[in-house]
Amino acid sequence: MARKGVRPARPAAGHDVERTLDELYATPPSDFVSRRERLAAEAKRDGRADDARRIHGARRPTLAAWAANLLLRSQPQESGRFLELGRALREAYRTLDADGIKELSEQRRSIVSALSRQAAQLAREAGHGLSDAARQDVESTLRAVLADEDAARRWAAGRLEGALTPPADFPSPDATTAVPAHRVARPAPAPPETRPRAKDELAERRRRRQQQLGVARRSAEAADHRLHELSAGRDDAAASLRRARDRHDRAREHESEAQERLREARQELRRAEQEQQEAEERLRTAAGAVDRAERAARDAAQEVARLTEPIT
Repeated sequence: MARKGVRPARPAAGHDVERTLDELYATPPSDFVSRRERLAAEAKRDGRADDARRIHGARRPTLAAWAANLLLRSQPQESGRFLELGRALREAYRTLDADGIKELSEQRRSIVSALSRQAAQLAREAGHGLSDAARQDVESTLRAVLADEDAARRWAAGRLEGALTPPADFPSPDATTAVPAHRVARPAPAPPETRPRAKDELAERRRRRQQQLGVARRSAEAADHRLHELSAGRDDAAASLRRARDRHDRAREHESEAQERLREARQELRRAEQEQQEAEERLRTAAGAVDRAERAARDAAQEVARLTEPIT
């Protein structure tokens, strides 16, 4: 069953425009327009005019929005937990008092900071580092996802075009005395005969509030623990990548040295082959001269023998 709030994977199709748009919004902003036009042209060439119009109408995301989309697609499980945490927090904020709001807000700030660092790392690994302003926009988007159900749905779709802004009435970590807006106006005191019932209702609301606080705390702790694990795994992967790059660089150096030695050996081989050819040519010339000298010597010996025969 698909995780609530996160769009399930779509079935494979020959021409799935939704998947095409998903992949397009995973494209870095610098390459977005060229790829969009290429994909739209391909759809139009294939006779898919409606798909071509949808693709052509896609707007290039900002760098921060792309990083937020990248975080969602690269870490689907952690993103699902983050969305669940947002639902728990929004429910808890409806009934929590100021102390509870402050505690959850501090946990929220820690998780948002960790996730924004992870988004920045993913963007950097993809070759596009985030400026301080872009990182702030990523954090703003993540805070909005926790605070606002519509923002959560938009992020879960994976096609943000710009940064999201959290609602102004959502408590911040500095709201030490703030309470939800709907709790500011207090009702008039109840008549004496209704106070026991109101007291029971108040006790029930407090009980539900404590349950919701427990759920929100556990969700926050689980998300924070998972982020620490992912950060450690990311650091290990980065160290492994550095070691692999070092080995690769050394191998390239050895390869260059071996290629240089190979070039020198081939040059030496060509010189040796040239010298061999020259020596063979000299040998053939000398052998020819020896053959001619041997024939001349035989002819001379025969002439001497003829001349020394007695005359009869």
